[in-house]
Amino acid sequence: MEKQLKGELSKISKVQEKRQEELLQKQNVVGVALGHKMKAGRDLGDNCLTVFVEHKLDKDLIPKDSMIAPEIDNYKTDVVETGVIFAGAELMKQPTKRAEEEAGILTLKRRMRPAEGGVSVGHFAITAGTIATAVYDREPFPGIPRRYYILSNNHVLANSNNANLGDAILQPGPFDGGVLPSDLIAHLSRFVPIRFDGTCNFVDAAIAEGQFHDLDREVYWIGYVKGLASAEIGMLVQKTGRTTSYTTGKVTNINATVNVNYGGGQVATMCRQIITSNMSAGGDSGSLLLDMEENAVGLLFAGSTQITIHNNIFFVEALLGIRII
Repeated sequence: MEKQLKGELSKISKVQEKRQEELLQKQNVVGVALGHKMKAGRDLGDNCLTVFVEHKLDKDLIPKDSMIAPEIDNYKTDVVETGVIFAGAELMKQPTKRAEEEAGILTLKRRMRPAEGGVSVGHFAITAGTIATAVYDREPFPGIPRRYYILSNNHVLANSNNANLGDAILQPGPFDGGVLPSDLIAHLSRFVPIRFDGTCNFVDAAIAEGQFHDLDREVYWIGYVKGLASAEIGMLVQKTGRTTSYTTGKVTNINATVNVNYGGGQVATMCRQIITSNMSAGGDSGSLLLDMEENAVGLLFAGSTQITIHNNIFFVEALLGIRII
């Protein structure tokens, strides 16, 4: 995070830290982040504190105590409408016009061995998500890895905490026709639990152990990961996912704290997240976010009709104890 938060952004992040809880308690507010001031879709280039709201309302309809000031502690604010933010698995269940339109997209839902990043996968009890890439344990390094894993989200591989280590992982995912035992590709190995108590979560991530010959580190239509990179505002990015295939986007915000709906009344507060322009749909959860030089930047896990949200890849590596390269 220190690499991302330089100069003025570092100063605004301190204001964010001080005012974030107060802002998130305001009616309609779902997130706070660092970004650039926008006007009529144009990036003005000025660093600001971005406040995400489900819906922009006429000022006459907003209670006085829920108004967002044009400046907070001498720094500009920008109010951005996101719609309701869902984890990717929940997006697949939303009966929206957008979901109907997406039904005609050629999805990456076929069985693939070895399985590459970008294709359908899932815990036996969920719908479907996406493989990010294949990874291995952080230690020993250098050395001989003893185990190899699929990387994806907790809600894709561990059913949002409702799974047991060793559970079957199918490729393609159940929604795409994956069945036991013929489509078994891995077993749940470890996951970072998601907390729904209002405290910060940094990742929605999990790994599942598979056989070396069944796993491929190549990301479909992109190639092999060359390194890791910190997200920067304005960075061009790409991903391949189960539902929307290959897409590109732009990083709009960093250091984001966002409330994400996981269904069943469960909302998780996700901190230190990366926000991009909309580049995903339900089922793309678990996609690896890369810059245009094939450096891994984030792990896609949630979004809305307006934005896509990704975990910082450095947190994913650290909290799962893995290496991507």
